[in-house]
Amino acid sequence: MTHHIRRNILPFTAIVGQDQMKLALILNAINPRIGGVLVRGEKGTAKSTAVRALAEILPEIEVIKGCPFNCNPHNPNELCDSCYEKLNNSESTDTVIRKVQVVTLPLGSTEDRVIGTIDIEEAIKEGTKCLEPGILAAVNRGILYIDEVNLLDDHVVDILLDSAAMGVNSVEREGISFSHPAKFILIGTMNPEEGELRPQLLDRFGLQVTVEGIADVSERVEVVHIADAFETDPISFMEEYDQKQKHFRERIVSAKEILPNVVISDELVHRIAQTCVDMGVMTHRAEITIVRTAKTISAFNGREEVTTEDVREAMALALPHRMRRKPFEDPQVDQQKINDMMQDDQKKTIMSRT
Repeated sequence: MTHHIRRNILPFTAIVGQDQMKLALILNAINPRIGGVLVRGEKGTAKSTAVRALAEILPEIEVIKGCPFNCNPHNPNELCDSCYEKLNNSESTDTVIRKVQVVTLPLGSTEDRVIGTIDIEEAIKEGTKCLEPGILAAVNRGILYIDEVNLLDDHVVDILLDSAAMGVNSVEREGISFSHPAKFILIGTMNPEEGELRPQLLDRFGLQVTVEGIADVSERVEVVHIADAFETDPISFMEEYDQKQKHFRERIVSAKEILPNVVISDELVHRIAQTCVDMGVMTHRAEITIVRTAKTISAFNGREEVTTEDVREAMALALPHRMRRKPFEDPQVDQQKINDMMQDDQKKTIMSRT
């Protein structure tokens, strides 16, 4: 498949530093069931640049032509009501190949704007279900980017998180209902100086990373050089990174294929649960997310068995926002503490076997 160069988007592989953020984004691209990522950080730390660049390294998708929901022609579970009826009645449907879309949620979006609305007049007059598609229609099989998620209405955030978890959007009005697939990679960014998210909403995000300005002088100089070279001649710059981008895309495709075969031992799952209890994390989403993330890390590295190191890496991404902390304290997890606990739990498991 050909990948068209977009002149205004810095290549993902050209972004300097911010390795944890890049990893969290890639893991969600491989396995959207992780549940999205919340990126905390001040302005100017490459948050939105990384999100837009991510779409450029994702494989293109095949969609049913003319369908506003980007339906997947190869999976009956990923069809809207009308595409399902067409395929059920053996009607022919054309398909097109397209790039994965990044849809930005505008601040102040209402519930109707997000989920869409049913045109009751049209439904009564024509006897058809007529849905005015919302943002969740446009973003199916794409990336939903919410900048300043902490400033959004809690109710709207709840709707988005529900759809992300269920993969379906259902609209009902006056007894008429319409459903369509709503599978997307959810990425929220926030500047903690502008207010926090409620703990219940924080817990719904699979992973969380905190990005800071780069302190290393040589890396800061590299940022300047890259920005300058990209601005001067974007086409040549993109071509220079084309092989790296292609390699990354191949790794993502390969990881998606490996993922269903990845296994994790009962012993490791036990150590994950014990560590969560020891660290005072009471939500069960923590263990589920850590296991999913660890399996995805393993697949990304071309392996079919989860290692202790995969689990440590997964915990650093899945635990910070789920731990109790004082107001205005930055959510971060003590990596040494995790290492110690994982070691202790390993010893306990070995002792119980002897």
